[in-house]
Amino acid sequence: MIPIDKARALYEGADAVHDFDHVLRVLALAERLAGMEGADLEIVRAAALLHDVARGSEGHPGGDHALAGADVARQVLAAEPHDKIEAVANAIAAHRFRTGPAPQSREAKVLHDADKLDAIGAIGVARAFAYGGHRGQRLWSDVPDGYEESEATRDQHTPVHEFHLKLVRIKSRLLTESARRLAEERHAFMVAFFGRLECEVRGLK
Repeated sequence: MIPIDKARALYEGADAVHDFDHVLRVLALAERLAGMEGADLEIVRAAALLHDVARGSEGHPGGDHALAGADVARQVLAAEPHDKIEAVANAIAAHRFRTGPAPQSREAKVLHDADKLDAIGAIGVARAFAYGGHRGQRLWSDVPDGYEESEATRDQHTPVHEFHLKLVRIKSRLLTESARRLAEERHAFMVAFFGRLECEVRGLK
């Protein structure tokens, strides 16, 4: 539905956390999950290649890059059959962790899980610290009881906060059995890393 080179051109200037390297990793995971889950590979491929195309765009009401990306996908794929366009757009619209809509189709669930798998494990740790460095965050900070991410606490946020608030929860929120199996080792590595990091920060190792 969309060649890789054409998709690549849509991500020029993207940050290191959501650049085309991320897209290609999600694509590889999505293709793998699609085979295991019996999802439509053509829809999954197009959705993976376009899922973050509107990241950083504030053009959509609420600044939601997933909903904005669905609109971009409709434009990019305008020559394709309507049902396929909508299948891709719906998958993109539902791929976020923090907001809805919830994925409904098999293809949407595969895209959601592939994107989330790229947020955990060794690559997830690397992405968390790359994002933190880009935002000028500290490497480490204790996470107080009751801490919640908000505009008021944004200046306190670190990769450690991201781990406790989001990354550690991803495994339990995956939607497909195949992704949950793949997540086990990634999750264990990530938990071990942040545990070791805390020990080193405190001079215990």
